[in-house]
Formats: sequence, C-alpha cells, structure tokens
Amino acid sequence: MGEAKVSLAKDKDELQSFMRNLLNDLQALEHMIDNNWFESGITRIGAEQEMCIVDNKTFKPAKINMKVIQAMKDCAWLDTELAQFNLETNMTPMEFKGSCFKQMEDENLVNLAAIRKVVKGMGANICLTGILPTLRKTDLDLENLTEKPRYMALMKALKSHLIGSNFELNLNGIDELHVKHDSPLLEACNTSFQVHLQVEPKDFVCLYNIAQMLTGPTIAIAANSPMVFGKRLWHETRIALFQQSLDTRTSHDHLRERSPRVNFGNGWLRGSILEIYKEDIARFRVLMTSDEVENSIEQVLKKKTPKLKALQVHNSTVYRWNRPCYGISDNGQPHLRIEARVLPAGPTIVDEVANSAFWLGAIVGMQKHCADVTTKLSWEDVRDNFMKAAQFGIDTKFNWFNDKKYAATELVIKELLPLAKEGLQSKGVDSSDIDKYLGIIHDRAEAHMTGARWQLRAFTKLKESITTDEATAVVTACIVKNQEKEMPVHTWPLPDATELEEYVPSRLRVEEFMTTDIITVQKDDLIDFVAELMNWRKIRYLPVENSKGRLDGLVTSRQLLRHYSHNNKLSGKSPNSIVKDIMLAEPLTVTPKTTIMDALKIMRENKIGCLPVVHDKDNELVGIITEMDFLRVSSRLMERLELTSGK
Repeated sequence: MGEAKVSLAKDKDELQSFMRNLLNDLQALEHMIDNNWFESGITRIGAEQEMCIVDNKTFKPAKINMKVIQAMKDCAWLDTELAQFNLETNMTPMEFKGSCFKQMEDENLVNLAAIRKVVKGMGANICLTGILPTLRKTDLDLENLTEKPRYMALMKALKSHLIGSNFELNLNGIDELHVKHDSPLLEACNTSFQVHLQVEPKDFVCLYNIAQMLTGPTIAIAANSPMVFGKRLWHETRIALFQQSLDTRTSHDHLRERSPRVNFGNGWLRGSILEIYKEDIARFRVLMTSDEVENSIEQVLKKKTPKLKALQVHNSTVYRWNRPCYGISDNGQPHLRIEARVLPAGPTIVDEVANSAFWLGAIVGMQKHCADVTTKLSWEDVRDNFMKAAQFGIDTKFNWFNDKKYAATELVIKELLPLAKEGLQSKGVDSSDIDKYLGIIHDRAEAHMTGARWQLRAFTKLKESITTDEATAVVTACIVKNQEKEMPVHTWPLPDATELEEYVPSRLRVEEFMTTDIITVQKDDLIDFVAELMNWRKIRYLPVENSKGRLDGLVTSRQLLRHYSHNNKLSGKSPNSIVKDIMLAEPLTVTPKTTIMDALKIMRENKIGCLPVVHDKDNELVGIITEMDFLRVSSRLMERLELTSGK
C-alpha cells in the first residue's frame, strides 16, 4: 500500500467517480507512451527492505513498530507495514552502473544499524527472513494490525469481497498446514526484499517476459521461507501463503475460473504495459479509492505529467509477483519499472544484494541474446517452473530451452551466471562488485545451501532433542546472530540446542507447546477399543469428540481401571460398555491463548494430568496438554541450569 491517502468508497457515486479517474489514467498513460513522454537513456535500480521486529529473549514478534517510527521520526526512509511487528525501509534509487550494488548494500547496512540501535533499547532486535519461524497464528489477529487508517481500510475491503466464510491456508510439505483465519492479516507473515528495475516503454514487453521466465530459477537460488507456525512447508512458502492469505475466492460445483489478487499472470505479455493494467482492471474489483484525485486527461492536455493516482491505487491492491510500476523521476519525466516481489528478506543483506545482482544481470544478459523469449519456452513451462521452484527451491528440476531439463544448481552455474555477468558488464558495473555478488550465488549453488535449506536442516536436527517452540526460537536466534555478522548463508554452521542463551517457557501460550497430533474416540466406541488404543499408543488420556470435531468428554486410564475393577474382563462378565458410560462429560479445558503458567496452575489445583485445548467460540478440539508436556519443558530447563552452573 504505497499510497497513504486511500479509503473505502463511501457510496456508489464515489466508486463511479474513482472508476472514471481510473479509465482516464489509462488513456493518459497510453497517450504518454505513444508520444514518447518517458525518460530514456538512463536505467535506475532501487529496493525496499521489509523486516520483522523480534523480542531479544524469546525471538517472537515484538509489536512495537509505531514506537520505533516515533523514535526515528526524522528518518524519511523508514515506514510501517501491515503488522505491528513489521517495518520497511525504502532505499535511494541509483543508476544501474559502477558500484551500484555496493552502494545498495552499504545504505541498507547503515539503515538497519540505525534501526537495531533503537529497537535494542526497547528490548528487541531485527530479523530478516521471508517468514519468521517463531510466528504464531495469534500474532496475525486483527488486534495486531498497525494502527493506520489505510491498513484497516484494506482489511475491510478484502473481507467485503470474501466469497466464503474465512481465509484459509492449505499447504503440504514435509508437514501439513490446514487452518482458517478470520482476516487477511495472514499476509503479514511475509517479508521481502523488493527490487525495482527502470525500463523504457519500448523495452518493457521484452524485459517483462524475461523477468517472468527468470522468476523460477531466481526463487530456487534465493529461497528463504520454509516454515509457518512450526510447520515445514515449501522452500519459498511466501508464494502460496501470500496468494491464499488474500484469496477471496471459494470452491464451487461448477468450473468457473477466478484469478486470485496475488498471481503470476495468465500468459506472455504481447503489446505493452497497458495489457497488464487493463487485465487487472477487468479481473479485479476496485478495493480502495484515493482521497487525492486529479483529472489526468486535463494534465496531459496542459503538457503536465500526471501522477495517475487512481491507477497506482488500484495497482497497489493487485499483487503480481512481477509488478508493473509507474513513477515520476526527479526531473519531472515519467518512467516505468518492473518490481520483483519474489525475493525474500534475508538471509543477510549481502545475500539479498547478491540475489538482486543475479536477477538484474540475468535479465539484461538474456536480452542481449534473446529478445523474444516467448519463442524459446512455453508459458506453461514458465509457470510450471515458478510453482516448482516455490515448492522445492534449490532441489527443483527446470524445463528450459530446447526442451532441456536442468537441476537448479546446474542451470544457475552453467547458463544463468554467465548471462548475469555479461549483463552486469554491459551496464558498466564494477568488476569487483560482479565478482563479489555473483561469487556468492555461485558458492551458494556449489554448496547446495539456501536460507530455506539451512532452516529446514537446522529445525529438523533440533526437533530431535527439544520442543518445536524452542527449536524455532533457536533457529531465529541464529539467523539474527549470523545476520549481524553479515555471513552469507552458505557459510552458516548448523545450530545446536545450546545456541539460545536464555529460554523462558513461562511466557509461552498453550498453543506453542500443546500436542496437535492427537488420537481421539467417540461416545459410542467400545471401551475395549479405548483400552487397546491406550495400550498401543502408550497414552493415558483420550479426548472424546463428535463427528464435527467438537469436544464431548475425556477418558483417562484411571477411569478404565475403575471400570475393569468392577467388570472383570477375564471372567467374561464385562458387558459391551461404550465410552459415554465412563467418560468425564465436562472436563476442564483451556484455549490456545491460555498461558503455560495458568494451565499448570489449573492442573495443580485440580490434581489432574491433562487439559484438552479447545476454541472458546465453538468448543472445537485443537490439541491436548499433559503432564508429559510439562516434564519435557522442565527437563530442558534443568539441562540449561546444568550447563550454566558448569560454566
């Protein structure tokens, strides 16, 4: 949401007025293109850095972005993002030549050092990663939306267009994630490093198609978003999560096609940038209107460059992974840009700049050798490459020119890095910068190690000895530590459980340590079946649920013993008793938001060893906590005390 002064349409008249301005903007843009109004003879690049703010002890989201903004109010380059734990910086546009990439890295380092200094004084730190490993679903509740009218307006607008009853996430990787959410704030999971390339109108179609073709390989070598809510999913989960978090569609019995607002596109670009804008206006209803409007036709007739406010507002609510952008340069001339939104934040600033140099260089290099990539690769192959790269990252196998199949690392090293080097050289980029940043991409490919692969390997190793919550905290702590050292991700060692100096489970909520892979029974099940289940699974508690997943009761091993003491199974006197005959019909429960200390207090005061976890709205069973869960947490604390006392 780049436009600050936006709002929901108050009535039909206001909506119709905005639509008129939107159509005028298209006409004005077409006139400017046809009459060569656009800046030429210069190419600029730019970037936007998104980041997460984390507590410096728990490494969970710290919802203090407005405090940071207030403390740094003189920094015009710093801005908020959707969630209270997000920030964004906007870097200075610079000419695509010389030391532009070193300048990009240096400026970003200076900016983040200034932010770190402020947030550390608030007990927090900065983390650059596509999706923060320690995020919890409750962090995405609407109460954590940044308190700015334009963000609330966007949330309301998206929800008003929702066809179904909820926004949903359905993703499969090593683990599975299937959840519903009542707001599109799930989008705030994603943080990226958005790179801009200024493009002349005559080159836009060619370069945009090349950018689309290179998106898959770029994702593969840059992936850094493999986990959501402690689940290991896609290597670049941002791709699916962003689409689904803003997806207002629902399933139907019929086969009508509806495009999501977050999309890769529906085919090659053929005519001009106008095709994209026209398609997006045709497919997607207006969500927001602008409080600042102008008659762009009148501006053009007066030989003045229009701001195209209506077009920019609508464009900011349609999320193409390669987004077309219109802007006005300092000299007053209009320009066009391609904004790459696929690059994740992190793993380090130097990794981000290396990703940018690779993407930008490969685009320019490819143009020198193939002005029309649509003749070399089908759109279906390009789209397939995009989706496969998001899922499998550096392990992807790509479809390429002449029907060749390439492993990601082979494609990058043999085909794309030479193109990227040639492209950067043609722009006059310093040879030292080319060697440094493309060298990082080469070494990353050789080591077969992206940020996503590092996180997956680290988390999987840690899960063997510690809880999911502690494992995500250790992973995040190591990311922050390595970022401050500016170590490229392919050089990062895998962490162990001792990396986190302090772990405070008393601050946890039940949702962070409950068991969600639970075995349940129903009221009409045989008690003999329950006894066998408990024996097979070596468990002492079985929740009773109905066919809709609502909690009906609880069966404990003590109840089973009491039952069999009165009905001697071996003597043949045991009747075909069922679960409802012995279950505890109204067990004490907690909700996912209950703190671990409150749960422990309930269990201790009531002398019970188990608490089913339910949603307080509808009594849906979502998990269970037992004394064994607390034993695991306390044992980790004792291990830490042992390590501390030995130092």
